[in-house]
Amino acid sequence: MDKVISVSLGEVALKGLNRGYFENKLLKQIRSATREFGSPNIYKEQGKMYIEAEENYFEQIINRLKKVFGIVYISPCIRVEKDMGNIEKASMVALKEALEKKNIRTFKVKTNRVDKDFPIKSPDMSSKIGGVLLKSIEGIKVDVHNPQVYLYIDIKDKCYIYTERYKAQGGLPIGTNGKGLLLLSGGIDSPVAGFMMAKRGVRLSAVHFHSYPFTSERAEEKVKELGNILARYSGDIPLYTVNIIDIQKEIHEKCPENQMTILTRRFMMRIAEKIAQRQDINALITGESLGQVASQTIEGIGVTNSSVDIPILRPLIGFDKVDIIDIAKEIETYETSILPYEDCCTVFLPKHPLTRPKLEDIEESEKKLDVDYLVDEAVSNAVFSTIEP
Repeated sequence: MDKVISVSLGEVALKGLNRGYFENKLLKQIRSATREFGSPNIYKEQGKMYIEAEENYFEQIINRLKKVFGIVYISPCIRVEKDMGNIEKASMVALKEALEKKNIRTFKVKTNRVDKDFPIKSPDMSSKIGGVLLKSIEGIKVDVHNPQVYLYIDIKDKCYIYTERYKAQGGLPIGTNGKGLLLLSGGIDSPVAGFMMAKRGVRLSAVHFHSYPFTSERAEEKVKELGNILARYSGDIPLYTVNIIDIQKEIHEKCPENQMTILTRRFMMRIAEKIAQRQDINALITGESLGQVASQTIEGIGVTNSSVDIPILRPLIGFDKVDIIDIAKEIETYETSILPYEDCCTVFLPKHPLTRPKLEDIEESEKKLDVDYLVDEAVSNAVFSTIEP
């Protein structure tokens, strides 16, 4: 009888012929996340992964794995040979440990007989073990409809018995769905957008636009702090920091005031696209939500899209602000996002921004600007760094 940690794969387990690719990606990320805890042994067995580690590291390992995309549940298990004597003893140990942690009086046994050669079918196994537990432990009873605790029995090459299932993030392992460049501001939305796309397997890089000296260095530090939090889920994030104050001055001097926001947005997209192309990145990612601000109307989004050829992913497009805030609180970016440091979008902010721009009018205004030169200058002066968890 020994203890291991089981990792349930969720969506990864539903993949077909390329399932091995997803599992190997996840295995590498689990190894990376747990390396500092004695480099535990990790193995696959019939739909799950198992981690052999020192028990005093279990809590830390579980907390770390909660942030690894591709995992849906994590459970500390008792592992035994699959004979009735061992299974009965391990079941009693597991249930007694659960009783010690909480005031539990009702339980239910759920058996998953993956090894079909095992002679006892799942319902019969659950009934037998339930009977043994009722006889051995005083003061408990079975509740098949609403038990306070489930005792899970997975019968595979070995038998795994557990009562706890810690919820993880789900999604797909990082790097299984290409690379994306996140336009990372200091607000609430963009870190959540990055989180959502990382959860779908996208490996993140980020670009941050600022308007120094009109915006403070503290505003940039705030963005890096948000990146640090996001990197807990996504891994290291290459960050490109770009000063666009010269572009904003040109727009302010030569173009209609109400076009300031949409013109600046188009420049951001062009700059981000050029960085993405140089780094072999497949798409841009923004935190835009339909109708939330002036540039995020359908017309504004259409005009923004036309400035680049690369796909622009907007995972929050149909979210209410309350929904976005809830996710930001859950992933712990919210408190940093609401710190009162201005970003580049507040510089030369028009009193009455255009909400339904027409592409021909915007393109006419851009003829007054040396677009290619301004984009190239901004990209060439970008500052590169790496954000770590």
